Amino acid sequence: MACFTVPLAGAVAAGVAHKTLGKGKTNPFVARLPWLVKMSLGGSFLLAIEHIYHGEIIFTPPFLTAAKEGPEAVSEMLHEMATVGVSMAVLLLVVWVGMVLVSEAVTKRTKEFSHV
Repeated sequence: MACFTVPLAGAVAAGVAHKTLGKGKTNPFVARLPWLVKMSLGGSFLLAIEHIYHGEIIFTPPFLTAAKEGPEAVSEMLHEMATVGVSMAVLLLVVWVGMVLVSEAVTKRTKEFSHV
């Protein structure tokens, strides 16, 4: 229902962190925060489209049909956000960390071979 909002919040937090910590290339994780932002925004956008298609998001307030249906539906929505949304955000974070580590290893290896 609203699981896409958790990775979306993560994208906003990563964007703020990147702006706050600077765009310096000293820390590879800070330098590659835009990757995490793009991954999170892309996934959230696609999930939002899917939720619109299935009628779980509407274009009039309160925008989420669960909020319109009452407390039981809101409880189910919050549970989905806490389980599905958080697990999606964690998986995105793990994949991003893997991408940064592989990128750093490839960069280091390329530099070693270029000096030979």
